[in-house]
Amino acid sequence: MTAAGAPGGASLAALRAVMEGETLVLPAGWRAGVEASAAALAARMAGGEPLYGVNTGFGKLASQRIPDGQLAQLQLNLVRSHAAGTGPLLPAPVVRLVLALKALSLARGASGVRVAVVEALLALLEAGITPAIPARGSVGASGDLAPLAHLSLVLIGEGEAFLGGEVLPGAAALARAGLAPLALGPKEGLALLNGTQVSTALALAALFAAEDLLRTALVAGAMSTDAARGSDTPFDPRIHALRGQPGQIRVAAALRGLLAGSAIRDSHRTGDPRVQDPYSLRCQPQVAGACLDLLGHAAGVLEREARAVTDNPLVTAEGEVLSGGNFHAEPVAFAADAIALALAELGSISERRIALLTDPALSGLPAFLVREGGLNSGFMLAQVTAAALVAENRALAVPRSTDSLPTSANQEDHVSMATGAALRLHDMAENLAAILAIELLAAAQGLEFHRPLQSSAVLEQAHGLVRGVAGAWEADRAMAPDIAAVKALVERGRFASLAGLG
Repeated sequence: MTAAGAPGGASLAALRAVMEGETLVLPAGWRAGVEASAAALAARMAGGEPLYGVNTGFGKLASQRIPDGQLAQLQLNLVRSHAAGTGPLLPAPVVRLVLALKALSLARGASGVRVAVVEALLALLEAGITPAIPARGSVGASGDLAPLAHLSLVLIGEGEAFLGGEVLPGAAALARAGLAPLALGPKEGLALLNGTQVSTALALAALFAAEDLLRTALVAGAMSTDAARGSDTPFDPRIHALRGQPGQIRVAAALRGLLAGSAIRDSHRTGDPRVQDPYSLRCQPQVAGACLDLLGHAAGVLEREARAVTDNPLVTAEGEVLSGGNFHAEPVAFAADAIALALAELGSISERRIALLTDPALSGLPAFLVREGGLNSGFMLAQVTAAALVAENRALAVPRSTDSLPTSANQEDHVSMATGAALRLHDMAENLAAILAIELLAAAQGLEFHRPLQSSAVLEQAHGLVRGVAGAWEADRAMAPDIAAVKALVERGRFASLAGLG
């Protein structure tokens, strides 16, 4: 079980655990605030005044007053009409995170919903019911309306969901788990649909992947440095202390640790005619360190957003109904764009190291890392594949947060595009995993040309991981299976765990 701490609170580590299958548990005290907010809303409704989304239409239709006898139908209509998503379905771990984030937000007690709504979300998590949510259809303002509507359909016994490996009608999934459909009260459909939970969940999942990929990049970069008989002087702590950038200092320390004790490094400390290494080796702390700092900033933004109340209007325990715009996901869009920059740059410098290793003029190794070149092409096309993936990631890294497109008859005239910004990160992370797999294969091959000399203990461990799934390149064979096998290790975090990044 993963405890959320105070109402609305959850660490990134706890959220990652929920995404990977653990259950979110809210502390007992959360119910009091939720009940107070729901009671305050009921009191305001009893006064007969118009309240947006409670007894009025939505968006451009907010001036339309809805009779009391149709308020339940209003919320049902909202959920049904807004379930207009399209495209492939969101991955199950991301949907689990969406459920958790929505429960955390509503449990803050500022949304006017009943306790039963939060409990229904937690029950889906506990039962392993994963609503089928199309990935596309949100512009990241007025909330992630379309995808959250698809989630909400399952709560009311409609839509589709996955349970036990099967896709079922929402009502059947609930029944199989022994759950009853939720009957929506005033504002509850709106509270479920308003919010940044889908864009935030997508960005968080990408952040977790990016953090692991950065650590993997350090291992691959250190292996490439040793394979190319590069210097570890650029990682000297005195260099980085003089600049003072925290990520750079941490990355340099990790690279020193990865290379410590390498007999290959010791073999060319004296008598090496080279003065300086190419930037892709020498400037790893500066590039990966800047990426680390960027990811750290994004993590702070997303952790705050995970705890936030982002629906509208908000209902205080004192009975005030506040109409605002917390559903606008600009912070998430900016964070996603920052993660995109880090993913693109980590891949770009990795590809340059692959190119270095395959170029005998730069590496001193056999051309394309294979003996009998000409007869064998070796890593020639592996580098081309890495270049293609880098080009794709550069295109995907173009900011999405600047691409507002007005919606809802210009009522929602500036939007964040946060959901698309976060969604594209998953393709970028997959591309980077493949680039790093190619570098790990190339670096492992390069180390073997220095035998019997050994690299450091940790880098030999990384070498062993590569060789456990892909043999040495003695003569040409299909490269794709090797890339796929090492990429799978990358995505499972096997190399990231070796990085020693404090």
